[in-house]
Amino acid sequence: MAPNVRWTRRKIRIRSSSRGSLHLLKQSLLLTLLAAIATVAFGGTALAQEPTPTPPPAASTSDTPPADAVAVSGSLRNGGQTLEGVDVHALDSSDAEVARTTSDGTGKWTLQVSPGTYTFEVVGETLPDGVSVQGEVQREVQAGRANNIIFSFGEARTATEVPFYEKFIRTTVDGFRFGLVIALAAVGLSLIFGTTGLTNFAHGELVTLGAVAAWVFNVSLGIQLIPATILAIVVGVAFGWLNNAIIWRPLRKRKTGLIAQLVVSIGLAISLRYLILIFFSDRAEPFDDYQAQTQNDWGPFSITNVNLACIIISIVVLVGVALMLQRTRIGKAMRAVSDNRDLAASSGINVERVVTFVWCMGGGLAALGGVLFGLSELGGRVQWEMGFKLLLLMFAGITLGGLGTAYGALLGCVIVGLLVQWSTMIINPDLKYIGGLLVLILILVVRPQGILGSRQRIG
Repeated sequence: MAPNVRWTRRKIRIRSSSRGSLHLLKQSLLLTLLAAIATVAFGGTALAQEPTPTPPPAASTSDTPPADAVAVSGSLRNGGQTLEGVDVHALDSSDAEVARTTSDGTGKWTLQVSPGTYTFEVVGETLPDGVSVQGEVQREVQAGRANNIIFSFGEARTATEVPFYEKFIRTTVDGFRFGLVIALAAVGLSLIFGTTGLTNFAHGELVTLGAVAAWVFNVSLGIQLIPATILAIVVGVAFGWLNNAIIWRPLRKRKTGLIAQLVVSIGLAISLRYLILIFFSDRAEPFDDYQAQTQNDWGPFSITNVNLACIIISIVVLVGVALMLQRTRIGKAMRAVSDNRDLAASSGINVERVVTFVWCMGGGLAALGGVLFGLSELGGRVQWEMGFKLLLLMFAGITLGGLGTAYGALLGCVIVGLLVQWSTMIINPDLKYIGGLLVLILILVVRPQGILGSRQRIG
């Protein structure tokens, strides 16, 4: 009986465990079914459609410049008004925006784009009330050079018929301004000839060097143009001193003839010109400041603030030079050396010290003349051969006024400036510098000593 009892109990245990497993399976199936019903009821179309992936946010072109980024910059000014908080953006060939920035408190802005051709625009919605931009600027951006963009503000001017008298007055004012700038650069050339007898063909490169130095201080180093011009004058003075100390003083001590010195000056001019080309640029590069000037209409003529400032600065500096020549000891010594070098030396004047001072002053005046020439005549730009273009007019002016005299250089250069600008009323403005050559030829034929020069017997 005992074995049968044990087998029966074992069978009962097996049956009870099978029933438990079946009960758990039923519960699992029931829960799965309820979950499926809930998913269909509350998920709805979530099972029928796959969720659309959310695109990642677009990166800001201003915050993530490309690896080969090139800086493009500019300055937003409407006349004397600085435009702050104005947006500027760059568009590629498909009119897609590739970069955007906002001008700072000084109106300056900078974009980072890859090399290529872009269209730069001022976003009109961000301009102040009453200010409008004349259009867009398309520019090829290249690495290794300054990429500056200039926008013009105000209403675009339409061609209108200007009366002859009004055109003549405007041209006369431009000629007077141009003549003063030429005189400022040529006074040093005339004084160098008067004290040493050297016809310095490298004086034009002193003009270019001053403008390039001001551009480097202003654009590359970020110094405002007025202090940058003062630093450029210092550079011109230093270069004039080095020029005399390294080249011309040793030649004078060796009693080198004037013809040989003239040939040396021509070689020096060519060398300096192409050195500037190598280290500067073959394109006209603008200053950062005083761009896009507006005309001030004063009666029958109009003039920009920059041109007015150039006239005032030129007059003040030239009057200062005249007072220095008349009232100071060094000025009287310069006039004495210019009149008779040997007599001045015998009277106790240190001729070499006077000549050094003349070279330093000539370099500084040439540097200032180069900056004013770039601002007023070249539209606020610097060119690698700007001094060479001005050299012919400087020679024409000092020859017309009288070689070796500062006052003759002033008078002759003003006359040349007027004749050059008046010629634009008859001939193409691109040919206006030909007038300087014609004046030079005419004066050498008719009156070689110039207006204020005196006749000299040769031989």
